[in-house]
This record gives sequence, structure tokens and C-alpha cells, in this order.
Amino acid sequence: MNNTEIRNIAIIAHVDHGKTTLTDALMKQTGANAGDVSMDSNALEQERGITIYAKNTSIRYKDTKINIVDTPGHADFGSEVERVLRSIDCVLLVVDAQEGPMPQTRFVLKKSLELGLKPIVVINKIDKPAANPAKAHDEVLELFLDLGANDEQCNFPTVYAIGREGVAMKGLNDPRVDLSPLLDVVLEHVPVANTKDDVPLRAQAFNLAYDNFLGRMAVCRMYEGTIKDGQTVTVKKQSGEVKTGRLTKLYTFEGIAKKEVAEAHSGDIMMIAGIPDIYIGDTICFDVSQESLPSINVDEPTIALDFIVNDSPFAGKEGKFVTTRQIRDRLEKELEINVGLKVDFGNNDTFKVYGRGELHIGILLENMRREGFEMQVSQPQVIIREVNGKKEEPYEEVTIDVPNEFSGAIIEKLGKRKGIMSNMKQDGNQTRLTFEIPTRGLLGYRNQFVIDTKGEGIMSSRFVEFRDYAGMIEKREVGSMISMEAGKTLAFALDNLQQRGTLYLGAGTEVYAGQVIGNTSKGDEMEVNPTKGKQLTNMRASGSDGTTYLTPFYEVDIERGLELIQDDEYLEITPKSVRLRKKFLTNSDRAKARKK
Repeated sequence: MNNTEIRNIAIIAHVDHGKTTLTDALMKQTGANAGDVSMDSNALEQERGITIYAKNTSIRYKDTKINIVDTPGHADFGSEVERVLRSIDCVLLVVDAQEGPMPQTRFVLKKSLELGLKPIVVINKIDKPAANPAKAHDEVLELFLDLGANDEQCNFPTVYAIGREGVAMKGLNDPRVDLSPLLDVVLEHVPVANTKDDVPLRAQAFNLAYDNFLGRMAVCRMYEGTIKDGQTVTVKKQSGEVKTGRLTKLYTFEGIAKKEVAEAHSGDIMMIAGIPDIYIGDTICFDVSQESLPSINVDEPTIALDFIVNDSPFAGKEGKFVTTRQIRDRLEKELEINVGLKVDFGNNDTFKVYGRGELHIGILLENMRREGFEMQVSQPQVIIREVNGKKEEPYEEVTIDVPNEFSGAIIEKLGKRKGIMSNMKQDGNQTRLTFEIPTRGLLGYRNQFVIDTKGEGIMSSRFVEFRDYAGMIEKREVGSMISMEAGKTLAFALDNLQQRGTLYLGAGTEVYAGQVIGNTSKGDEMEVNPTKGKQLTNMRASGSDGTTYLTPFYEVDIERGLELIQDDEYLEITPKSVRLRKKFLTNSDRAKARKK
């Protein structure tokens, strides 16, 4: 094992540019994955087609072990990318040949260049009808120069690929056989990692995992020395605290599987168990006199919301875990591995949860409901901080690709939300718009964006920085339609209500007083009775006895709910249902709250 050369790489890209497909193809062609197991192994990842958690794999090529870390492409999971980059020696920057560099491409590349890494650029999806590999290459070079890359970094090798077909070429006209040209470039340009076996042990934790039998486990990069199963090690924390612990298990990665080993050597990526309070960035070393490795910093959260025990009339009907204690324990467990998340547990039944965006929080809530949890959450609020007496809030750069006819509506809507357009490019029938906008202005906009572009637009964003507070933002154009009665909804009542706005549920659904069952197009709150039946008489009239036709309702899921929710509402989440409700269920209680 020690004689095998090791190379460590990470695959980084914007969401949906083909990282995971490329990694899966590499594993298949090198025999690391005999079946059809994808790197996106989590159920949510497979359903949504996105990577949420960074994952390790390894492949063997020409007597070399190549450790690969597949990273998420969505801005909300940027914390996964930031710490992975510290553990590897080179990145494969994957760029879509049609879309070119996107916001997250910029974010991950900036982090890589700051760490002094020299990327290998992979122009992927060159088989797309509108692909323009030469233009994508020029835009990538422009991005390198924009981000202040040095001459060596700008002189990057380029490989062209079709990840789905499992082919790569050094030149566009080369024969399309397999991915070996890409692997040859990796061996040529990525430095050998295992060259420091004869010095004392130094490793650093960059990812965490949890096992019901072994407890907390850490994925570490071995920088120096060797480590043995059962060895007692010193752990130096970023705070300066020093602890000792004994390793109970030691694993390396073979394909996507963990392989238990007796020892691991410098340069490898391995997983350890036996140190219960190890954390991201901790240095594992031989003794206390050794210098700690540079700390790993993770960007701060940008939004916050409250997690509350469900107290609606339907509380406890569907969930298995409903108490404050159970929700607290689950959030504490989540903090073990989710470094982008922060929780203020306070002293009461409300937990303030801080995250990187609506999707980041939405994935946590979806995982919890699938495990049987039931809870309520408040409207997400942007974190406003005060610096030298001035209020500051997070800003995002938004890149939007839309057909030309929709660009006017986008500019108008984002302008109202304090968005400032920084760039506009037309390419045939498509327009690319770039805005800088407060995160507050973007919250709740994605749903509107889909409607305005008839589902043909692509929007992506990245956190830029905290800037001066932008003032009041007017966003809400619709009001809430609130049920005033409890019972089962009837088609007769809903037929009348659907003329007034958009319904969130269909006929035959149980509702309670105070539940939000839809929105009103006029923008005012309206109390309605969705359980009202038709008056029955023994008179018949041909005009009034027609069939009732209900238009399909707008189903509220967790992410839609987080966008639709108002500040006087809760989103009730159970294993089977997602409901919007008013914080105060009766009209009189709402009136008292407004007076206060």
C-alpha cells in the first residue's frame, strides 16, 4: 500500500454541470463500481438529481490510487465545498459547454485559487445542441483573470468531455473512446501526495460522519506520517484546547466503500472512530509539541427561523417524534455533521436555527419529517448584523437565463425587490441577466420566477458579502385565504373560492379554523368557509345543478411553504402533510395581536 502513489482531487462545479455523472463514469471504467451505484446515494439526492453532501471515493489507474471527493454544486451547500478543498491537492473544475461559468463556478473557483490550487478545467456536455466549447473556455479564462489567478494557475490544462457517455478528449477532434485522457491529465498535473511517511503523524479532519455503534467519526486527510488502529493520538482543537484519544477503528476508501485497515500513510484520505468530540479543522498529531495545521473556516449562515413544537389542532396525529426534547436531540445530532448550520437552543420551547439558505433548511426539514418528526417553523428571516452602528445584511449575485420575451418582467420584479442589474447579454433568443440583490429580496421569489418565465428560466445565486441595509422591500402581492371552520373541504365551497385566488388543497381534505387554504389575488386577507355545502331543497332547476369543476390546486411542499409563508404564520410539517396556518387561529386573537 505504501508503495502505491496517491493523488487527491475534488470535482467542483455549478449545480447540474455534470460532476456526479462524471465521477460515476470514472468509477465504472476503473472497476471501482461494478454495479450501478451512484455517488448520489441519499434518497433526497436521487429524487432531486442534486448533490447535497460531499462524498469520498477512490479509483485505481495505472498503479495509482486517486482519491476523489464529489462536492455539491448548490450555493446553500457551500460549506461542504469549503472544507473539502483543504483536503486535496488539485480540483477538476467542470463547466457546462453551453452555459459556461455560472455563480457557483465562480464561488468554488475563488476558494480554490485562494488556497493556491491549480485547477484542471473539464468542459463537459460538449454534445449539447447549443454547446460552444471554445466560448466556454474563453469565459473560464476570463473568470480566472477576474479572480486574480497567477500565471501558473491561468495556464490550466483543458479536457473536453461527455460525462453521460463516459468519454474525454484532450482535443475536440480527438477520438471519443473513454475517460483515460482525463485520468492521464490527472497523473500528469496532480502532485503525488504520499511523500512524508518518515515524519511524525499530522492529519486534519475535514468531514464528519455518525455511526450508531461507533459514534462520531471523522474523515481526515493524512498530511504527514503514518497512523495505526488502536493508536493513542493528540487532538489539537482550533480553540487551542488539547485532548487525547485512542482510535478504535481506521478505514480507507476503496471505491465508495469503507475498507478497515491496520494503518494508513501520508497523503491518503481515511476515516477514524474513537474520538467522540472531534470537529472539522481539528489537527490529529503524535504529541502536543507539533504545530497545528491551518484552521478551516466556514462561511457564516445568512438566514434564521424558529423551530417550534406543533400545537395545531391536528398535532400528534401523524408524527412519531413531537416533543421539545425529541426535536432538541435531533438538532443536536444534526450539528454533529452539518457544519453550515447553527442552533440557538435558548431556554424555552423555541429553537432558533441559522442556515445558508432556504434549500439548506428545507433539506433538513424534509429529512426530519421522513424520520417521523412533527414541528412548526416560522418565516425565514435574513440575519441583519450591526457593524460600527450601521445595519448590514447579506447580498447575493443572481444570474438568470431566460428567453428574451421574459426579460422585461424579470427586470421589473427584481427592481421592486432592490435588485440592481450589473450585466445583460443577449445570445440569439436567450438573455443572461446578472443582478446584485439583498437576500431578503430573493426570499420567496423563486416561485414567482417560475410563473413569470413559464418554467423556461434558469436562476442561480451565490452569497457575495454583507453590505449596508437596503431599507424596506415590498414583496407580497397576494393575501391569505383563511379557513374559519373545521371539517372536510367540499367541492361546492371550493368552486366559489377558486374564483378569488389560488387554492392550496383539494376537496375532501380535513382543515381546521385558522389554517391557510389558499391565497387571494387582491392582496387582502379573507376568512372563508371551505366546508360549506350546497343548500338542499326539493326544487330542481336546470341552470343550478351543473357539474362542479375544480382547477388543480397549488400543492404546498416544504420549500414552497418557506416561500409563501408570512410573518404572522407558521409552516406546520408532519410526516404526511405540510400546512400553512396563522400563529393565532381565531380572528379575535389575530386582532389583539395586531393591536399589540
